[in-house]
Amino acid sequence: MPISAFPRVSLTHLPTPLEPLERLSNYLGGPEIYIKRDDCTGLATGGNKARKLEYLMADALRQGADTVVTAGAVQSNHVRQTAAAASRLGLTCHALLEQEVPCDEPSYTDSANVLLNSLFDCQVEYCAAGADLPARLRARARELRSQGHKPYLIPVGGSNAVGALGYVRCAAELMAQCLERDVRMTRVVHASGSGGTQAGLVAGFRDLGANTEVIGISVSADRVTQRRKVRRLANELWDLMGLEKTVPAAAIQVHARYVGEGYGIPTDAMREAMLLCARLEGILLDPVYSGKAMAGLLDLVERGILNAGDTVVFLHTGGTSGLFAYDWYFNAR
Repeated sequence: MPISAFPRVSLTHLPTPLEPLERLSNYLGGPEIYIKRDDCTGLATGGNKARKLEYLMADALRQGADTVVTAGAVQSNHVRQTAAAASRLGLTCHALLEQEVPCDEPSYTDSANVLLNSLFDCQVEYCAAGADLPARLRARARELRSQGHKPYLIPVGGSNAVGALGYVRCAAELMAQCLERDVRMTRVVHASGSGGTQAGLVAGFRDLGANTEVIGISVSADRVTQRRKVRRLANELWDLMGLEKTVPAAAIQVHARYVGEGYGIPTDAMREAMLLCARLEGILLDPVYSGKAMAGLLDLVERGILNAGDTVVFLHTGGTSGLFAYDWYFNAR
């Protein structure tokens, strides 16, 4: 089934820019590097979740929902964009925020994405680290139904087959931009968390018959766990699109040595990558996702895995608003 057959609401500024990182490329002396600016999708400061929400919100409206229910970490970019999309479409948003990152700094607990959630009137409930979020989401949905609402559940990160359609579409958009500019893209590098972005890109490129490699830099899980998660999502997406066969395991590439002590916990390599991009290219990354993904890209170049024969596209997944939750980390160094 073609991507155009699935219902979609417009929430984004597309296509997002594809820009050369000339100064960074010269500094590294390795591959030619471009950046796909999905931090510029336009919904509530931008980010990759907006592409997923175009399909998830369309499905919610199709089902007659009046409320969306989702979850994420305290500084979740996904929750912030879901709350914004709900406001735009006249829906209510309820969110569970897991206190996954051990941080009690006021800027983390009260500012950045937390502040934006409140501006969008998102109804927030906090839960302890390690909570069974899917079960808590189902319980919240049952409670809302008992109150006469029609809730629509959106998983963490918007990462199910419906949400991943957004990155099937992104793969086609990126291919068209590369063809138009004669950019011979060989690899795409990006932050891989809940898995939907990577699953969508892998399925999208395979559907187009492209041999572009998609390299996910894990920001939370170990390599085996992350590969399993992404492949499951890719196969669910493959089925949704009505395509034959399954996505082979070799198509799911994950590097997980850049997670550090855990999700949302800063690393020195992340900080160095963020400063390098800021000072060479004037581009802001975020500490949780794109900063660690860029740290991974830099290390892959240093180790020769990405080399002068490559043209690499770094997918900036957004999250820049979350940078302001980490002033305590950057100011202390």
